[in-house]
Formats: sequence, structure tokens, C-alpha cells
Amino acid sequence: MAKQIFAELVKKEEIISGIYKFSVKAEEIVKDSKPGNFIEIRVSDGIDPFLRRPISIYNLDKENGILEFIFQIKGKGTEILSRKEVGDKVDIIGPLGFGTFNFEKYNKIAVIGGGIGIFPLYELSKQAKKSGKAVNCYLGFRNKDLVMLEKEFKDVTDNLTICTDDGSYGESGFAIDKLIKDMENEKYECIYACGPTPMLRTVKKYADENGINAQVSLEEKMGCGLGVCLGCAVKKASSPNDNPEYFHVCKGGPVFNSKDVEF
Repeated sequence: MAKQIFAELVKKEEIISGIYKFSVKAEEIVKDSKPGNFIEIRVSDGIDPFLRRPISIYNLDKENGILEFIFQIKGKGTEILSRKEVGDKVDIIGPLGFGTFNFEKYNKIAVIGGGIGIFPLYELSKQAKKSGKAVNCYLGFRNKDLVMLEKEFKDVTDNLTICTDDGSYGESGFAIDKLIKDMENEKYECIYACGPTPMLRTVKKYADENGINAQVSLEEKMGCGLGVCLGCAVKKASSPNDNPEYFHVCKGGPVFNSKDVEF
């Protein structure tokens, strides 16, 4: 059940320019969180900006009650949040989202992320590997200057492939193309993905056409995080175009079986 807490910021790190990792003391949230959950953060003590900011959970340190999340400065709200310093309190509601990553019944999985979409995939990879699963991970970035968390993901996967669009680091090209090529020889039982919509669309198409299980974490704009504002709607794949039905990402997700949603 989601709780509102005022969590102490115990560590702050700018991992690359404009992208921050916060570690907060949040035992009440950590103990109930699963891979794929997210949190909502109030960034201002005033009314501007009024809405909370949804942010994926990056890492859960259950032994010490530490929650880590990573965010990119994209506007006024995240810029205000980035000014927090160690010792400050962060107003957080979580864990949120009923759709989380499920990996228990699979033994060999592929994890693929693009850009800032890689963040919720770390806790998934960590827990899956700890459970004895074979975890192969593919991370894509535009160029070498945007590559991040390579060591962290390497520590929680069996094989890590880094791709850059321009070939300036790691494999040249898109991570999804490398994954599809590897699927000619690798028998992954499930694909887990988070990142740009074109990548997720390709994951869904490939999984649907080849009868492979896939779970995708969606990053729609969420105003409330509780299913009240209805701002994060995504079309159900099974609904007709003339009478469409929708999931709300904050409640039904953010993780969905790829066959259930339409991009």
C-alpha cells in the first residue's frame, strides 16, 4: 500500500550532466516495493509546480531501507528537485503502480533499455540474477557521452551489451537491432523493456510475431499517480478502433504485457 513519507536525502550524485541519483532513507516504501514500481515526488513547498513528479525506482536496498531513484532535469520541477542537498527531506508517495515486472517463471531473460529508460531495469536485473536467472542486458544510448551505469549493470547481469547510435562506444547501432540479431541463437524466454516508444513498438512487434513473452514499462505523463486525473491513458490492443478502451499507466502499469497494449 502506498505511503506518504518525508525521506531524508542521504546521498546525492550527478552521474552525468543534468542527471542525478538520489539515495533516500525510506524503509516504509522500500519494504513493499517491487521491480517496476514508481514513486511520486512533491518538488516544491508551494503551489508552483503544483503536481508531483513521477519517477521510477532505480534501486532498493532492503537491508538498510535505502531507496534510490534517478532523474533528468527536464523542466522547472526537476530543476527544483535537483537543488536538494544531503540532509534535506523529500516528500514521497510510494510504492505506486500495480503492474510490475514478473520474472519468477522464466530462467533466461533479455533486458533492454534506451536512454533514461534504463533506470527501472536495474532493480529487475539485480533481483532476477540474485534469484538464479540468466540475465542478458542490452542498453542503448545516442553517443558515448550519454553512456551511464555501465559498471552497475555489469554487476547484476550475466552479459551486458552497450550500443550507441553513432558507434562512438560499444556496439554501433540500436540496442533493439542487436537483441533481435542475438535472438537467432539465444533462446530468451521473456524480454523486458523500457525506453523510447519506437523501441518498445519494435519489441512488441517482434514478440508478437515470434510468440515470445515481453513486458514493457511505459513512461506516460502522470499527473496524480493514482488513476484520478486520467492523463496517462494508453490504448488496449484488444479494443476496436471505433470504440477504443484504455489502460491508465499509473494504475494498470507501469509494466504491461506487450500484447495487451497498442503504441
